[in-house]
Amino acid sequence: MLVYTDERFLDHETGAGHPERPERLVAVEEGLAPLDRAGGLVRVTPVPASDADLTRVHTTEHVHGVDGASRPGLHHVDADTVVGPHSASAARLASGAGLDAVARLRAAEADAAFLAVRPPGHHATGDRAMGFCLFNHVAVAAAALAEAGDRVAVVDLDAHHGNGTQAIFERSAEVLYASWHQWPLYPGTGAADEVGSGAGRGTTLNVPLPAGATGERYLETLELLVGPALEAHRPDWLLVSAGFDAHRRDPLTDLGLTSGDVGVLVARLVSLVPPGRTIVFLEGGYDLTAVAACTEATVGALLGVTIHPEAPTSGGPGEGTARRLAQLRSRRDT
Repeated sequence: MLVYTDERFLDHETGAGHPERPERLVAVEEGLAPLDRAGGLVRVTPVPASDADLTRVHTTEHVHGVDGASRPGLHHVDADTVVGPHSASAARLASGAGLDAVARLRAAEADAAFLAVRPPGHHATGDRAMGFCLFNHVAVAAAALAEAGDRVAVVDLDAHHGNGTQAIFERSAEVLYASWHQWPLYPGTGAADEVGSGAGRGTTLNVPLPAGATGERYLETLELLVGPALEAHRPDWLLVSAGFDAHRRDPLTDLGLTSGDVGVLVARLVSLVPPGRTIVFLEGGYDLTAVAACTEATVGALLGVTIHPEAPTSGGPGEGTARRLAQLRSRRDT
């Protein structure tokens, strides 16, 4: 299995006290360490995305704006998003990692890829950096795949809705976007009635969940909503926006997952798509202990190994959510 890491991701500075900090990748390495010792991980050095790669999903003005904002000192591009002198190069490297993973998996060099990258990407829209995100890495990869004639499923596990990814593909019939997220929560998008438009109507699936929702609620909605949507879409590729901030320890969110839940979800998702076509992108996750445990569980699932540093969860709020959302989607489809 391919693992993309690079010390240059640590050079993206956000300032003292910012939750999206370089130490997150140190925690990822802690989670990878047991799997590294067991063998099976192939470390890959990413290459930066080009302007042509980025402008499949971002405007030229946005790309140049991020480049221009990455100058000496730290600068806010919005209330939450900070750039420093190396931020644009780190973001280009993160987007390039996804494209390189596509090429290597297409060449059958591995069965899956895990991208330990920062800054995260799923909030970045076509023309705006926001929510700690500068370029939308999963969207850059999905757009390249769709341009090549592939069908793609992007599944977002982050506790925050990936408004940027949804907006970029809301009119695409080739890219299915499915998101589990806490509701209500930043950025305020991701309601169940947001289903895409035009040719992409029906290829957006939002699963808003209440604070405290456990793994059992995720699995219920996987069975009734996300799984059937994937089967109907028949994707050639699965791209996962793996935000580990749905973990119950996360300081910015209030969901109830453990690393065991994350491992179960990833394993189930991988089983629904063709082998050798899954790429997992690190998104959020701001408790370092949780990030390490979720990394180990996620990469274990990609390797076909069950690793539950913490037991999966059940019960809790949101009972009946899966049935209610399935009924709403069924009524829209008739």
